Amino acid sequence: MNILKFIPLIDTLINYDKKNFRFDLIAALTVAVVALPQTMAYAMIAGVHPAYGLYSGIVLTIIASSFGSSNQLATGPTNAICLLIASYMIPFAGSNNFFANLFLLTFLVGAIQFTMGVLKLGSLVNYVSHAVIVGFTAGAGVIIAMGQLNNIMGVSLPDPHLSSIGKVVACLQSIDKINYYALGVGLFTITIIIISKIINKNIPGALLSVIFSVVLVMILGLEELGVKVVGQIPQAIPPLSMPNFNLSAIGDLGTGAAVIAIIGLVEAVSISKSIATKTQQKIDPNQEFIGQGIANLVGSFFSSIAGSGSFTRSAITHQNGGKTRLTGVLVGLIILIVLFFFAPYARYIPNASLAGVIMVVAYSMIDKRALVKVTTTNRNDAIVLLVTMLTTIFAPHLEQAIYAGVAVSVILYLKDSAVATVRTLETVSANNGQFIEQLARKNDTAVAIHQLEGNLYFGSSADLDKKLSDSFPNSKVYLLRFKGVSIIDITAMEVIETYIDRALKEEKKVILSGVTPNILGMLRKMDIVDHVGKENIYMEEDEVFASSEKAIEHANSFVRSVSYTSENRSVQAY
Repeated sequence: MNILKFIPLIDTLINYDKKNFRFDLIAALTVAVVALPQTMAYAMIAGVHPAYGLYSGIVLTIIASSFGSSNQLATGPTNAICLLIASYMIPFAGSNNFFANLFLLTFLVGAIQFTMGVLKLGSLVNYVSHAVIVGFTAGAGVIIAMGQLNNIMGVSLPDPHLSSIGKVVACLQSIDKINYYALGVGLFTITIIIISKIINKNIPGALLSVIFSVVLVMILGLEELGVKVVGQIPQAIPPLSMPNFNLSAIGDLGTGAAVIAIIGLVEAVSISKSIATKTQQKIDPNQEFIGQGIANLVGSFFSSIAGSGSFTRSAITHQNGGKTRLTGVLVGLIILIVLFFFAPYARYIPNASLAGVIMVVAYSMIDKRALVKVTTTNRNDAIVLLVTMLTTIFAPHLEQAIYAGVAVSVILYLKDSAVATVRTLETVSANNGQFIEQLARKNDTAVAIHQLEGNLYFGSSADLDKKLSDSFPNSKVYLLRFKGVSIIDITAMEVIETYIDRALKEEKKVILSGVTPNILGMLRKMDIVDHVGKENIYMEEDEVFASSEKAIEHANSFVRSVSYTSENRSVQAY
């Protein structure tokens, strides 16, 4: 049973319904058709030979499908992750141990993800808001497109490690050196993809455009005219590799690995949950963490770059009827077969064609609907999205965009949560015990009823103090209703204690209602129970407003007794 729990593929195979195989195979063939050019193009984004994208598309896809939670999630190289990889590998560019460090990065990403899954930290992805992901993805789409401008123009860069903006500037400065054959191949690729989508979304436009471009290169001899091609791709299974387990390299890549790991997990879990809303599958984020972690760990020893869940390939899996996780396993095997038998032809794939594929992908990364929804629905989310997107485009390091987005999210949340909710209630005279809510009024009432709500903590304590201090200075009784309080910390409790002490010194009566056991414990520890008196504290009850009804009746009795005493004194004095 433990094996079935930790290796979901075994459970799938044991209970596999043969009727599903046709659907899984058709979906796998369709996904593989898309994955072939995509994985190669993404490897170029990462700054490595397209073959490493194919290796990752084989190993990561098979392993993640075997150990992950989702039946439809397609794992492998993704645009955002590859962009991060390129950013963190810049310091190692040109070094003898570049690939050993690249595979170390893959290993570290996997180790972090696996550890988070084992420690059941799946809920942590919830702290990266949707606005951050939309902004980061949109910004990544922009810089990915800018980063491929030189390939589609056929222009050589003075420094291959320039930033995306630097590449654009270099291309503009070299605009007189455009290779129009390369530009034509790139535009031809984009046109084929667009036309294919218009005719039928199921047509593999990316693959067709790459195949047509290969034919053009071979027939017209475009390589001799300056059109750069992918070059030799090894005709073999993913070769074994050894990460560089050097403490200095681990220290250099640790931060980047953590960022890639978290972004990858957010991508994977978000995609899985999105598809699960349609398939009704229950997703276990912790198991998905483990699956992604094992995939990257194993991939690091088979020449794979770090990967995550791909929205495009996962959506295709679902749309084409993929029923089980066997679809992902079949995708990896199909790519392996293609790599083994058709690698000699892949060397003629022009870089401009892959750049065209990447540009179309980059455009599709900018989720226009999500941008409109986020920017028009909530002002804070719009700010977070804009900050994240601009930081992604202009910051020197991509992780800074995530840090900035999360930081702004937290700051705006704290700003909004610094407002304490204190509502003034009064009884409806026609129906004793009922309440209506209204804004605090300056006119005085004998019994001032204040309902505290939400999270009362140090951030909102100043606002809580102001609102309580401004309330009905001439009331005879202050009734504080705690029923709506979710969380309260000692700072907020000290504000309430000061308010109560001030009221008691002014010979006011204080009554507390809707008190939960947890709040009562805090009141006792702060000696508030002794100051107020046990008889003036009413615990919460199952019946709505039952506690408050008793408290109000007590308050009204006190007011009547005070009024009666005052009238007697007046008569005696007269």
